[in-house]
Amino acid sequence: MSAQGGNVAPVIIKRKKVTGGDGHHGGAWKVAYADFVTAMMAFFLLMWLLNATTEQQRKGIADYFSPTIPINRISGGGDGDFGGESVFSEETLPQNGTGATNRRPTEARQARGEMGLAAEGAETTDAASSREQATDPALKEVKDALTARSGESMVSQKTRRHILTRVTDEGLLIEIFDLPGAQLFKPGSAEPTDLLYQIAGILSEAGNLVENGIAVEGHIRAAPVVLAHNPVWNLSAERANAMRQLLQDRGLPPDRMQRVTGHADREPAVRNPMALRNNRIEVIFLRSDSI
Repeated sequence: MSAQGGNVAPVIIKRKKVTGGDGHHGGAWKVAYADFVTAMMAFFLLMWLLNATTEQQRKGIADYFSPTIPINRISGGGDGDFGGESVFSEETLPQNGTGATNRRPTEARQARGEMGLAAEGAETTDAASSREQATDPALKEVKDALTARSGESMVSQKTRRHILTRVTDEGLLIEIFDLPGAQLFKPGSAEPTDLLYQIAGILSEAGNLVENGIAVEGHIRAAPVVLAHNPVWNLSAERANAMRQLLQDRGLPPDRMQRVTGHADREPAVRNPMALRNNRIEVIFLRSDSI
């Protein structure tokens, strides 16, 4: 028995240690890649936001995350997030409690939207309605005459395309602007066209319904190239003065003119500073308490 058991080969057990080697490292790279993609998406969203908003809108967003004024329902324009209905409207961004943070918030067209003679002649925001309710009754009479709210409008449908009205902190602002194929002045000059003569007659007739002071402002679109002697400052002032003269020639008393200013290309009406829409004249019937 012992001899027979000695011929049995010994049993050798080999234990192999399995290591990860150069495998996928547990999938940690997927987490890092997901973080990278998320960061890139946030970056591109930031770039888009910077390009799609105005300076005032960006300031409002920055103030929300680093507030320097109270953020609550009282300081905003509504009861939604950020104290307003939309972060893309200056009327609903956090304000100082007395209106917008600048003296004339409606200068930024991108922020306020179009009001007055819009598609259906209706105001588009609650803030605009509130301002209109506080407007001098005399100015409301002028607005109604131009927008046909009190009956037949003084303005023909064709001419109405060139006119927008809105109520601002200063008073009733009437904006007259160029359209393709129908301009207010001859190109590159302050010589009025027949269209502006017609509009000036309408505004003079409506303006004689009240006795408020009047301000006239000229705006020009930007030149497509950088010029050594850019004429936009002189030209905008000359066009504003030409409009003043037209209004006076058609019956408005000279002593009602409170100011005539040219703003060059500094306050575009649309995002593209070279757009024809930026060529415009603004006639403001001032509030009685702002004179």
